[in-house]
Amino acid sequence: MAGLVVALALIPEAISFSIIAGVDPKIGLFASFTMAVVISVVGGRAAMISAATGAVALVIAPLNREHGLGHLVAAVILGGVVQIALGALGVAKLMRFVPRSVMVGFVNALAVLIFLTQVPEMHDVPWAVYPLLVGGLGLMVFLPKVTKAVPAPLVAIVVLTAITVAAGIAVPTVGDKGDLPSSLPVPGLPDVPFTLDTLTTVAPYAVAMALVGLMESLMTAKLVDEITDTRSSKTRESIGQGVANIVTGFFGGMGGCAMIGQTMINVKVSGARTRLSTFLAGVFLMVLCIVFGPVVSDIPMAALVAVMVMVCFATFDWHSVAPRTLKRMPAGEITVMVITVAVVVATGNLAVGVAVGSVTAVVIFAKRVARLADVTAVTDPEGGEVVYAVTGELFFASSNELAGRFDYVNGPARVVIDLSAAHIWDASSVAALDAVEAKYAKHGKTVEIVGLNQSSARLHRTLSGELTSH
Repeated sequence: MAGLVVALALIPEAISFSIIAGVDPKIGLFASFTMAVVISVVGGRAAMISAATGAVALVIAPLNREHGLGHLVAAVILGGVVQIALGALGVAKLMRFVPRSVMVGFVNALAVLIFLTQVPEMHDVPWAVYPLLVGGLGLMVFLPKVTKAVPAPLVAIVVLTAITVAAGIAVPTVGDKGDLPSSLPVPGLPDVPFTLDTLTTVAPYAVAMALVGLMESLMTAKLVDEITDTRSSKTRESIGQGVANIVTGFFGGMGGCAMIGQTMINVKVSGARTRLSTFLAGVFLMVLCIVFGPVVSDIPMAALVAVMVMVCFATFDWHSVAPRTLKRMPAGEITVMVITVAVVVATGNLAVGVAVGSVTAVVIFAKRVARLADVTAVTDPEGGEVVYAVTGELFFASSNELAGRFDYVNGPARVVIDLSAAHIWDASSVAALDAVEAKYAKHGKTVEIVGLNQSSARLHRTLSGELTSH
């Protein structure tokens, strides 16, 4: 039943994304069918929905506009190959470096984007749309308190469709979005010349599509892991996305990736947990379009908008913006979350927002850690030597000011730098220590560095004296 709800919600989404990409609605529907069916078998995250998406549509739209559908399909196939290569190289492991604040920003921005995509469906429409919308939301809020045997979104869609058809209420329907396909897709090769010129034309779009698709898919998989308290294979998911896009390309589809909105319908709203729900979402999509096309065409858009608005509320992390949480949260974490949301909403691209948010988090973290590095001087009572105790993490951000923390002119002729409570992380730190030794040498003083741990000693031994030409 969860798969059926997702299939119903996929139809208008796939048609809308087809329009964004500048292709026939059938292309988006075929892509959603093949992506869902293939990823249910080869993907690494059970119950996650993959289909035609707005992010991928935005990436490949210029290629279709300038060179036609053949080049678009070729880019989808090449993009799948790139995703398989990236998956095999272990790019999925990079997800561990995405901070929680970026993840929260990603989720909240996603909820905002989903809602914004539904706003046009609520603007300049017949007045009857609004009571239908409220009724659908009411059903999805209160029905689960009575029974969870049937997914509330499915009940809302069926009830609202029955009301509009029986009462003859004139409101926008799924059929208004475009014609549904009447037959299954047929495999074939893209209609392009197989030349180097074609490759250079489609390659930039294929790489961009691969990166955007993988980032959204891996972020969605990580989110589903947290919701279900289960683990998934991100490497398998990366490779699976590539396989699904290759198959989709050969069937003439526009490509895709994981869909956070539909996944939330499947996992959070409907309660699905298995691959079967993903597989049936794809199968039901084609069955609904080919066999029950006239019935599906009568579904009021108000019903599907109600489902998506409910998804927005379920997806948004309300706890993250509660005054009590904001008072306790470090300012840097809040900044990262806000920047992630702002960039995603401004660009409409989740991948860009996550990248900018992650970079911001790294800068804030480096600045925070750099402040922990300190130097304390202890002079021998007999005046024979001075010991500088260095504490903290030594890397490019903290080591730049290291040389200024020593007194080169005054004090004993022997200087000991104790690094027992410090760790050397990079060449910048080794260069800074070399600079300190060089400054003391100019004043005729000797320097001994002690207390290095094993990895710090190895790095210092390898690089010391090799980083400058003079």
